[in-house]
Amino acid sequence: MKLVALFNPGIRKFVNGRKNTLPYLKRMRDTEKPLIWLHTASLGEFEQGSPVLDKLSEAYPNYQFLITFFSPSGYEVKKDALAPHLVAYLPMDSSWNTAAFLSVVRPEIAIFVKYEVWPGIYRQMARQKIPILLISAIFRKRQAYFKWYGGLLRTALRRVSHFYVQDSRSEKRLRSLGIKQVTVSGDTRFDRVLEISKTATPLSFMDAFKGPRDCFVAGSSWPADHRLIAPYINQAGEGQCFVLAPHKIDPKTIEELEELLEKKTIRYSNRNAGGLEEASVLILDTIGLLSQTYPYAEIAYVGGGFATGLHNTLEPAVYGMPILIGPGFHGFLEAEALVRAGGIQVVRNSTEFSTTLQGLFESPELRSEMGGINSAYILEQQGASDTIVDGVRSLLG
Repeated sequence: MKLVALFNPGIRKFVNGRKNTLPYLKRMRDTEKPLIWLHTASLGEFEQGSPVLDKLSEAYPNYQFLITFFSPSGYEVKKDALAPHLVAYLPMDSSWNTAAFLSVVRPEIAIFVKYEVWPGIYRQMARQKIPILLISAIFRKRQAYFKWYGGLLRTALRRVSHFYVQDSRSEKRLRSLGIKQVTVSGDTRFDRVLEISKTATPLSFMDAFKGPRDCFVAGSSWPADHRLIAPYINQAGEGQCFVLAPHKIDPKTIEELEELLEKKTIRYSNRNAGGLEEASVLILDTIGLLSQTYPYAEIAYVGGGFATGLHNTLEPAVYGMPILIGPGFHGFLEAEALVRAGGIQVVRNSTEFSTTLQGLFESPELRSEMGGINSAYILEQQGASDTIVDGVRSLLG
């Protein structure tokens, strides 16, 4: 990885950032306070852990909190945004790294989110009798834990003090391995999107852009999604406007998207130059605004369903709007549930997309029906964070 870091900026951040972890923690760790450690892989998993972090911060004001990330995409966004909590990279999973890290941090409990199972770290914590929780976890039969070659990972799982899983299928799969310390708590992302929806603030640029028009927002979109969406936009009427939030915002991706569009288009980065009201398409060439943009939409599209894996459908669903996605949604529990219920519509090509979107724009009644299904589902699934926090209290006393 050090060799690759010479040529890859992302890996360079990954490697260099870890050099500062121990000096930072030695400097910032308040040994007079007990510590709760929350680990997430990246930004998306942090959003899952965030409701638990917030509730624990309120419940344990005299504790110090450490949040670690595996990837730069999470760490770089949150390293200055979570004060007074400590924020660092997870050390690489070797015996020396882990021993040095734990000797400085000395957590009372460690909470890992979703898929984060680290055999070396788990082994060291088990030796030191540090409770380990795995929350919002989901287990599928194709994972290594359930294969003949997954012995090392199965051993790691058995060191977890308690699992809080998203669904009963995950519970059954863990029990098939002889693991019984499992609670079906649901997914903390439901709590997170509800929290965000209650605190969302108006966006002046969106007020100016949308005006009296009906608005469509495509979130976390990829080139395959853009090719699906662009033909409809190019023939759309004056009473409709479109916000596109690509997952990747590098210049090449933005330029290729603009080349597909024949309508007047403006980038978020150029919003202050004028022309927001006249533009039909707004491209969010920034990160961090998508969840605040969804409230302005009548209809949403969530990207990733054609190639990379579906992104977060809960963010628009909480606002009670119909959602369109590509066909690659299997394995995403909330998307599967909402497709079955009728709140999410699957589109497989640009013709299906155009026909479905036009029908939704023309039918406020259908939009209301589908949106109601989505918002009701969110409300029904809330509460995972409270269940997990109760579990933490039982371990900490």
